[in-house]
Amino acid sequence: MKKNLLFFSLFIFSSFFQLFSQNGLENPVQWEFKTEKINDSVAELQFIATIKDKWHLYSQHHTGMEIPLSFEFKTSSNYKRLGKVWEPKAKVFYDPVFEDTTLYFDKKVTFKQKIQVFTNEPFEIKGELSGQACIEGRCVAIDRNFAFSVSGFEAINVVFAQEDVIAGENDVIDEDLPFVEGDFADNEVHTSEESLLLFFLVAILGGLVGLLMPCVFPMIPMTISYFLKMGSKTKAYALFFGVSIVVIFLLLGILLSVIFGADFANIISTHWFPNILFAAIFVIFAFSLFGYFEIALPSSWINKSAKMESTGGLIGVFFVALTLVLVSFSCTLPIAGAVALNSADGSFLKPIIGMLGFSLGIAVPFTLFAFFPSMLKTMPKSGGWMNTLKVLLAFVELAFALKFLNVPDQTYGWRLLDREVYLAFWIVIFAMMGFYLMGKIRFPHDEEMPVQKSWLRLTLAIFTFAYVVYLIPGMFGAPLKAISGWLPPMTTQDFDISKIVREETASFSGASTDQSEWEKPRYADKLHLPHGIFGYFDLDQALRVAKKTHRPVFVDFTGHGCVNCRNVESVVWADPRVRAKFAKEFVVVAKYVDDKVIKLHPEDIVLDNNGEPITMLGKKAMFYEQHKFRENSQPAYFIIDIDGSVLAGPIYYELNVENYLKFLEEGVRLFNEKHGN
Repeated sequence: MKKNLLFFSLFIFSSFFQLFSQNGLENPVQWEFKTEKINDSVAELQFIATIKDKWHLYSQHHTGMEIPLSFEFKTSSNYKRLGKVWEPKAKVFYDPVFEDTTLYFDKKVTFKQKIQVFTNEPFEIKGELSGQACIEGRCVAIDRNFAFSVSGFEAINVVFAQEDVIAGENDVIDEDLPFVEGDFADNEVHTSEESLLLFFLVAILGGLVGLLMPCVFPMIPMTISYFLKMGSKTKAYALFFGVSIVVIFLLLGILLSVIFGADFANIISTHWFPNILFAAIFVIFAFSLFGYFEIALPSSWINKSAKMESTGGLIGVFFVALTLVLVSFSCTLPIAGAVALNSADGSFLKPIIGMLGFSLGIAVPFTLFAFFPSMLKTMPKSGGWMNTLKVLLAFVELAFALKFLNVPDQTYGWRLLDREVYLAFWIVIFAMMGFYLMGKIRFPHDEEMPVQKSWLRLTLAIFTFAYVVYLIPGMFGAPLKAISGWLPPMTTQDFDISKIVREETASFSGASTDQSEWEKPRYADKLHLPHGIFGYFDLDQALRVAKKTHRPVFVDFTGHGCVNCRNVESVVWADPRVRAKFAKEFVVVAKYVDDKVIKLHPEDIVLDNNGEPITMLGKKAMFYEQHKFRENSQPAYFIIDIDGSVLAGPIYYELNVENYLKFLEEGVRLFNEKHGN
């Protein structure tokens, strides 16, 4: 944290120094831009950076406060980028004082971007690069335009990008093998933006719910009366009060980002320890909301903050906000904690966005009441309804705790929480929630209240029991598409009526596929594809079968803990047309990148970039995805040729069956064109 603040301060200082310097701008990095022709339709753009002595330029992949290098290209119909900007291996510096690692370059470095050219007419590629270069004691922002002249190419009609290839049977893994990229690369950005927006809105909703908690809601009139005594300064101080609440929670979000960072997403999505820890935290939160005990901060903290309120002025108002946050800790922590824990598996910005949304949900109503005190008359009176809300949230948090337990259970193959067991817990939890709403169950802080006096409780009870009824068929194999992403995969279902009917129908009609010419899938004793789809779990084996059967390979980069993967499988793969295409036109391979248990057969072991053997199936899948397909997200779907070159993809979280079928058809079309079928 100290290092980040230090670099941020240095960056601000250096920016002002450059702006007002009488000796001109510091320019520690000189750039040269060259265009190299690879073949008749592919070119390589080279960004050659010459760095002054003792200066260093940060990598594209740096995640700290120092500004990473980035490249922005102006779109044009004359070309298409093939993959991302490549950079050589960066130097690594570990600072034991700040306990942080920095990736950087010095002296001279070349960044490369391959492009597919679509015209034989000369044209220019323009854009902007930005980043940061530093020397001991100061930093300089790098910001400049670039332009490449491109000419001497032949126009083409079909995109066949060449960048990277997958190692097949007995192939040597090589970073310079050819790679083909399709036209489906924009979904990931939109999905990421949509998920962050949705998370922000959910965080705001969490703040509004936190406002209704018993330790927060009664404080509204007391806090507003504090501001009404300030006369003409009421609105200004009230606005500062709201801003102070946001700042306090934002500081928490920044702290979470520094602790977790963007790299924590992979850890939480695979490792057993953080998932079990978070599940335990949710259970503790739930029992606290039930009223069995309270999670409270030391009273000395609250007392010290309350004493500072008498200081007056803006400082006093800030400590009023801090006291509110500290006092409400026992009620709002389970909600704020839920927001925080769910932000830990996202980007560096996600915890900050989560805390911003949560704080706005609390701060804005306080500020509005201070601006318009007459609104206080419309507020409902404090009462037992606030404790009812707490208990309902407790049931939801208990159910949500199972989500974290499900990840390591699937990843490590424990099989303690198969689909039926998971659903049984949810059915019991939500059934108890319904009985609570009906007044059949009481908790320590509940008051006697006949349910017939509350139409809202009755309505909620009806919806809760309806949800329980919806869950029950899942015990017998119903897909439950609306929530399938939150459940263990169908392959863990012991009793699946639809599977039994499907197998019996195939056996009776003689429609079962003859797989005699295919290899028996390795690792199928521990891994399964949904909906009875036949496929493989190692890409090398799938490529061997593809060469024998002369079919393209459908590659599914997935994970045991991948919620979006389960959604695609339940919504799209369940469609008979998709399953038919898989069976008749593809060799299907599922690559579980988060598997921690399955060891590779000796003949499936490969070497990583350092020459070290990869012996685990999950690590091999992750290595192929990151270093051969230039991807690291799940789900990610590719269609590749028998030589390992990519024909189409990737596509990501696509729930439209028609779009998915178009993707499959495009892959088959390109395969047939390439092989003259």
